[in-house]
Amino acid sequence: MKFIYCLLLFHTLISAQIEYPKDYFRLPLDISIQLSGNFGELRPNHFHAGFDFRTQQKEGFNVYAAADGYVSRIKISTFGNGKAIYITHPNGFTTVYGHLQRGVGLIEEYIKKQHYVDKAYEIEMFPNPNELIVNKGDLIALSGNTGGSEGPHLHFEFRNTETEKIINPFFFGFDSYLKDTKKPIITSILAYPLDENSVVSQSKRPVIINLSQQKDGTYLSENVLARGKIGFGIQTYDLFDNSYDHYGVFKVQSFLNGNLAFGFQFETFAFDETRYINAFIDYSKYKTTNQRFEKLFMKNPYPLSIIQTNFDNGIISVLPNFSNTYRVEVSDYAGNKSIISIPIQYSPLDSKIQTDITKTKYLVNAKTDSNFELDNYSVFFPAGTFYDDLYLDFRVENKILTVHNDLVAVNNSFLVTIIDSTIVDDGKTFIASVNNNNKITYNLTKRKDNAFSTNSRNLGKFTLVKDSIAPKITISKSVQGKWISSQKSIQLTINDALSGIKSYNGFLNGKWVLFEYESKTRKITHKFDDNYIVNGKNDLKVEVIDNVGNSTIFETQFFRNIKK
Repeated sequence: MKFIYCLLLFHTLISAQIEYPKDYFRLPLDISIQLSGNFGELRPNHFHAGFDFRTQQKEGFNVYAAADGYVSRIKISTFGNGKAIYITHPNGFTTVYGHLQRGVGLIEEYIKKQHYVDKAYEIEMFPNPNELIVNKGDLIALSGNTGGSEGPHLHFEFRNTETEKIINPFFFGFDSYLKDTKKPIITSILAYPLDENSVVSQSKRPVIINLSQQKDGTYLSENVLARGKIGFGIQTYDLFDNSYDHYGVFKVQSFLNGNLAFGFQFETFAFDETRYINAFIDYSKYKTTNQRFEKLFMKNPYPLSIIQTNFDNGIISVLPNFSNTYRVEVSDYAGNKSIISIPIQYSPLDSKIQTDITKTKYLVNAKTDSNFELDNYSVFFPAGTFYDDLYLDFRVENKILTVHNDLVAVNNSFLVTIIDSTIVDDGKTFIASVNNNNKITYNLTKRKDNAFSTNSRNLGKFTLVKDSIAPKITISKSVQGKWISSQKSIQLTINDALSGIKSYNGFLNGKWVLFEYESKTRKITHKFDDNYIVNGKNDLKVEVIDNVGNSTIFETQFFRNIKK
């Protein structure tokens, strides 16, 4: 424990010594700047890694290089950042531009060429330093809505080129573009009893603490009457002057009798840390209420570098004759601060509200391997699968295996195995996840003899499903036998009801052609290029294959008049 504390403190001291250039980088857009998301915001399974710039609910705005450098990486994906361009700069930093509609000029030519070399829409390239050189202010792309974007915007990041750690854009002077005179808002405080002997307000479950605002603008909570080991969680958000949106806060610190107990600051973090968000927040509260409470303690320490903590990891031991003040400070990057004082007193009163933890015979120790079997079903949890120990709900009913529920966060994947000797080895059967609405989700499944196995990061229900249904390919308006000389593209919808789509390919007059895939709409689009069509009749063929090998072929014939 002391080692982890020292490590986190060391990281904080090193980070504080870094000097970031304040006037080296320009904005990547030339429109009025407003954020739809800021650095470190709490997202599903990750902390947000940059700024999301609004683009007026439209695509196609010019995106510019933030400084001199070269395009060092291009990634085209159907999820995540979608179409993304990375520029490495000579001062040791890399900027990232995500959810793009397309590249511009030589960059787009480079991308398109690689699509045809790889014969794939999803590609990743690492150009040499002398291939795609850019200057500050050069037009590199148009803004879009590709990948996991939920609306048109530009995702923008700073990274340390050597370590690839993500850095808050505010440290590069971007705070000057966003007026901020508003204090962060504190919505709620939760007090947690942390073991079997702990009680808060006569409850063994987390309790909301009432707050009242004082004349000086600070907040004072009601007296917290407790005994044993307790901790606190906070629900909070930040504001900017020119927006009504809620944003993630920059810094939170808690103090016990004036000494730092627990805190975090969103300056920089590594990608392999980001899933620790599920330990950082009250995960079960989030899953049941969609509210994210940031915990100001660690029951089991986890290596998230944004955290500072004391030797007790933010946990408070409330003993007889204990009467102390706990203070929480929430700050934004501009220095606006909200403060809560929480008086804590020992109380011997027994609990009236008991714990909601159901003890079972399947106890998972988070620090060791665990393996459970029932009939022909088994599950194996490697050490470190969970953040905390867990009494597992493990049962089989009607050939459906229940492995607890999705209210518990999973850090690393675990193994599910189902043995069934009655299934013919046709490659069509897989282990599916089944949600509460009986929706089926495909899991990549391996088969050895009669044993089916899959790795999962999601608890819940599992069962074997056979998929013998081929994918569907549809076109909204038929082009069969028609002249479509003025049409700029052709678009199809592809869908698979069970195992999901693994791959698709389009061919025009027998040659592979690029179809771009938008997973949000399940549409693939080919933009006509005179290099791949002929004057007069053209034959189009599209083949779609699902994850277990079922395939569908769509064919049509149309006519075009190529203008010379």
